[in-house]
Amino acid sequence: MQTFEHWIAGTYAPSRSGEWIESVDPYSGKAWARIPRGNREDADHAVSVAKDAMTSGPWASFTATQRGKVLRKIGDLVLEHARDLAELEVRDNGKLLAEMLGSLKYKAEYWHYYAGLADKIEGSVMPIDKPDLFGFTLREPVGVVLALTAWNSPLTFLAIKCAPALAAGCSVVVKPSEFSSSSSLAFARLTKEAGLPDGVLNVVTGYGADIGAPLVEHRDIAHVTFTGSDTTGAKVYEAAARHMKRVAMELGGKSPNVVFDDADLDRAAAGVVSGIFGAAGQMCTAGSRLLVQNSIKEAFTDRLLAMARTVKVGDPMDAATQMGPISTAPQFRKVLDYIDIARSEGARCILGGKPAEGPGVGAGQFVEPTIFTDVTNDMRIAQEEVFGPVLSIIGFDDEAQAIELANGVAYGLAAGVWTKDVGRLIRMSKALEVGTVWGNTYRTYSFMMPFGGMKRSGVGRENGIEAIEEFLETKSVMISTAADAGPANNFVPR
Repeated sequence: MQTFEHWIAGTYAPSRSGEWIESVDPYSGKAWARIPRGNREDADHAVSVAKDAMTSGPWASFTATQRGKVLRKIGDLVLEHARDLAELEVRDNGKLLAEMLGSLKYKAEYWHYYAGLADKIEGSVMPIDKPDLFGFTLREPVGVVLALTAWNSPLTFLAIKCAPALAAGCSVVVKPSEFSSSSSLAFARLTKEAGLPDGVLNVVTGYGADIGAPLVEHRDIAHVTFTGSDTTGAKVYEAAARHMKRVAMELGGKSPNVVFDDADLDRAAAGVVSGIFGAAGQMCTAGSRLLVQNSIKEAFTDRLLAMARTVKVGDPMDAATQMGPISTAPQFRKVLDYIDIARSEGARCILGGKPAEGPGVGAGQFVEPTIFTDVTNDMRIAQEEVFGPVLSIIGFDDEAQAIELANGVAYGLAAGVWTKDVGRLIRMSKALEVGTVWGNTYRTYSFMMPFGGMKRSGVGRENGIEAIEEFLETKSVMISTAADAGPANNFVPR
């Protein structure tokens, strides 16, 4: 049993309560580590340290170029320790080692990218309409940032949130999911090795009610960035609004993969399979709805089934495995419940539909790759986020109906469009109510491309230059240059 502790003020420390939470390996079903069960005292301590580090510590006097050098070193250390960090994530969340390792190596690029942007944050000189006034703007860090990360890819979310926040000059308190905290706690010490001053990045763990809520409501938290379900996101949004905090949220999705009859069908089938069975469907952008043109629906379904039946389920540490377990016991039960709901509503299961059994799955929380047909867009299986390896197939006749079906959900995170018609790709990209549209590909990400959702899928954007804007305030400065300022002009309205 490995023990991990909070990272506060550049050192490891147990919770003030002395209590612990066990972390269970979703493949073996056994507890393998313990993390601190943090509380309000830990929250207060972490935020106080972060505020001091930002306002009076060395970080406050760092130049933007110095900040960039530290971030670049963090990226270098992520590459150096990628395998160790990836193995911790696999023990916590059961995702494939190959996927986690590849993701971490790519996330080093996020740190390098924002390292380069750190000293490109600029104000402006304004040609204002007032004579004898010099006007300019300053771009300043918003304050202490709270980063709430989800259990499916903790270090991915940590990089996406913390790299731009630190580049902007903020300090950060990270609260990972209680289901997968070990990699974030292990990563934290690398930031000190990289030269990040003590207290600038802190990681505290525990249950949402015990420590997450006190952090969101803390008077010295200026900005909350959250990744998770829309249900939890709404609660975080409400709590932050009571204290007028800025918020950025990447929430759930019910993303469609739209396949037209002129598409490269082999390529589209591969994209659909990887889009829903990759990471066992435990990703906000999971392509959980297949919208396929009725003229090819039967043939494409046969092609899809043939490919999906080859998905190898098993040990996530095994390089040959293509789909691992469901990360948490509550999520495992939720996925199976949705499969039962789909059947009760009249959807027809044509693949999977039950816990996976046989060699390689052991005592883990595995669900078979599952496909439903005879689905209508008003069914719960088509409307609600399952967050598991469950695909719904829905037919459409023409482009207009495809758009209506694709947009006919409360979510708007991402969509895939498969067609050889470039004009159609452009029309669909404009018509789809989502934050990201993929054309003839799926689940392709870049640290340079803004990412976020519409409708219930979120607020704000991550990645790219836009992400830094989330962590900056604009201050306007006007200085009189007149030789004789004259009488005070106190009564001129704005």
